Amino acid sequence: MLIRAQEMARYVADGVLDAGLTGQDWIVEYEAVRGPSRVVSIADLIYAKQSFGRVKWVLAVPEDSPVRTPSDLEGATIATELVRATEAYFARLDIRVNVEFSWGATEVKPPLLADAIVEVTETGSSLRANRLRIIDTVMESNTRLIANPRAAADSWIRSKIDNLALLLGAAIHAHSRVGLMLNVERAALPDVLALLPALQRPTISPLSDDQWVAVNTIIEERTVRDLIPRLKAARARGIVEYPLNKIVL
Repeated sequence: MLIRAQEMARYVADGVLDAGLTGQDWIVEYEAVRGPSRVVSIADLIYAKQSFGRVKWVLAVPEDSPVRTPSDLEGATIATELVRATEAYFARLDIRVNVEFSWGATEVKPPLLADAIVEVTETGSSLRANRLRIIDTVMESNTRLIANPRAAADSWIRSKIDNLALLLGAAIHAHSRVGLMLNVERAALPDVLALLPALQRPTISPLSDDQWVAVNTIIEERTVRDLIPRLKAARARGIVEYPLNKIVL
């Protein structure tokens, strides 16, 4: 079932769904209202829309704003979708602010509709495009596979959830990597192996001709352009690059 990440923690916690994918940010937001430990975290899945890393919820103000630190926002209006977590952030700093829920397009609200915003970002490009300046990080977040405590305690359901976590993790590990197969004479094998990084060691298999072997390995896709000509120069033959769907470590 495809539902918004903002709602997933509630449905899983209430037992409507056994498990789901959501962000750590929305788990924190939900637990700020309903209390902690209502879901079980099964796996951290480090990926985002534009990169395989965590996203940040940042506190940002207009570039020409005199505000330099969060304390300068005493009594200010903050627009955000992440209301409870933002309130908790300012409460920890003992700074009184008015946090308003934003339905979207939050970056365009300062300075007319809000003094500052708390918004999610990966690269900061959207904030810069709207002439906003980051003054602090409220929290970092990444995708998590979560489960209802009842489902997690059921051995049959838990095995299915664990299998799902395994496959999701394998897909993430395969991202940006490719497989490489090639043939090489045994005499040239040391020179070829010296060029090949691998997760463990390249797989080497004998061919029908005893003087030749097949080599199979996994490499970062970004290295292929430079590596294949070097392998060819090292007397590798029949070089094949192929995509990967999953890598189970």
